[in-house]
Amino acid sequence: LQLNYNQFSGDIPPEIGNLTNLTSLSLENNGFTGDIPPEIGQLANLTTLQLSYNNFSGDIPPEIGNLINLDWMDLQDTNISGEIPAEIGNLVNLAYLNLATNQLTEEIPQEIGNLINLTSLYLSENQLTGEIPVEIGNLINLAFLNLGQNQLTGEIPTEICNQGDSTPSV
Repeated sequence: LQLNYNQFSGDIPPEIGNLTNLTSLSLENNGFTGDIPPEIGQLANLTTLQLSYNNFSGDIPPEIGNLINLDWMDLQDTNISGEIPAEIGNLVNLAYLNLATNQLTEEIPQEIGNLINLTSLYLSENQLTGEIPVEIGNLINLAFLNLGQNQLTGEIPTEICNQGDSTPSV
């Protein structure tokens, strides 16, 4: 289902969860508002979720962790806030994760280290705090890592350098 680059507004209807055979949901660059409906977590066959460039409010629903077949998730510049749910660590097939340019707060969950197939991780331009979790060193396929423009503290963990023959672009 691709409804990109339109002028849709309002909430994504919770009935979206009824589309259980859907493999791709792309609603980027519209005017959607409200919360990302937790019913999205019912789309067990989803491999691609693109909601970037909308104007949501609220948190990333923890039900997003039910999307275990997901390999691409882009929520860039959607105005989401709150913390990154620990359930994101369930998405072990994820290769691309972009949560940049939002209002995300709190620490990066250590469960992010479960995403062993991740090649690209973008968390820049948020309000993330605390230290970079050492578990990022588990992401042996990581080629792109952007944590810039946050409020992170502490030292850069040496575990980030455990990326095989190449070091990710930071």
